Amino acid sequence: MDATKCHLDIRDAISKLCSQFDSSYWQTCDRENKYPKAFVTALTKGGFLSALIPKKYGGSGLSLSAGAAILEEIHKSGGNAGACHAQMYTMGTILRHGSEEQKSKYLPKIASGELRLQAFGVTEPSSGSDTSSLNTTAKFDGKNYIVNGQKVWTSRAEHSDLLLLLARTRPITEVKKRTEGLSVFLVDMRELVGKSLTIKPIKTMMNHSTTELFFENMPVAPENMIGDIDSGFRYILSGMNAERILIAAECIGDAKWFINKAQKYAKERIVFDRPIGQNQGVQFPIAKAYSKMRAAELMLRQAVNLFDQGKNPGEEANLAKLLCSEASWNAAETCMQTFGGFGFAEEYDVERKYREARLYQVAPVSTNLILSYLAEHVLDLPRSY
Repeated sequence: MDATKCHLDIRDAISKLCSQFDSSYWQTCDRENKYPKAFVTALTKGGFLSALIPKKYGGSGLSLSAGAAILEEIHKSGGNAGACHAQMYTMGTILRHGSEEQKSKYLPKIASGELRLQAFGVTEPSSGSDTSSLNTTAKFDGKNYIVNGQKVWTSRAEHSDLLLLLARTRPITEVKKRTEGLSVFLVDMRELVGKSLTIKPIKTMMNHSTTELFFENMPVAPENMIGDIDSGFRYILSGMNAERILIAAECIGDAKWFINKAQKYAKERIVFDRPIGQNQGVQFPIAKAYSKMRAAELMLRQAVNLFDQGKNPGEEANLAKLLCSEASWNAAETCMQTFGGFGFAEEYDVERKYREARLYQVAPVSTNLILSYLAEHVLDLPRSY
């Protein structure tokens, strides 16, 4: 089935919602480096950010394919779900590994929007993608876990109430494997900011609300640990397939936006008394971008279907993220080249989306790390790191 025919009711509802937030809205947010609060509020009130939370906890209980449709349509409309997409998949750590008490306490409030779970504290300046080498520690003092350390690229921390935090609870010198001794905590930041928690914004090439976090003797109650102590690394890993699939869906949405934009402009722009789209030098790159998008979309559909069947599609999720991000970037390059000089002008919106699309070659997992995964785990080549 054509992916665009899946969840038509959801796609239509998202399209109508996004029509209220046109290109000028996103350009203003981008220019002023402002969080798109009105957009996120509308999504929350519409129940879209709680789509994957079970009905038992106040959500819609929909499949991952529905979540992918939501995010794809946002990006296809010209918007950007980066301001809130983590609320869809970050809660999965609580859902899969949290206690019933934790799920009952937090998930209904996350579903209603009363609590925002947008921030995910994993990466550190010294470790990057080497999660097992992180240095942030959480030491139990008999009453609380006391957290000290630093995180970087923790997006949306200023616009979140809760933080999912990965910290070392056992020194690396005391574990057999580097991936052991890490634990996950659900931190309520509201009473900690400005005291034991400092949030420092990082200005980037696009409006992504990313920050650096500093913990100085930050107390976290034992009941806020998710799952078993020292088992946090596998809890984080368990959510990566969903994350990569959902981000891949955003990339497909971006690719469709770029292709549609280039297609329309190529028919409307008249040079030498003819539309530039009549020239094969303009036609062929757009056609090739479309073909790459469709091929990547098929890979994404396979990953989504396997996930929704309860399988563990590591290969497919990584391939989807790789191919969809590459298709998106190729479409961005094609669109910019089609527009020529006008593509650099803010009013056409191409340059904003162009900057945003570049992120997905690097995050949430870089292209090279995906290639390393495929080489080692799919092709059985020697581990490179």
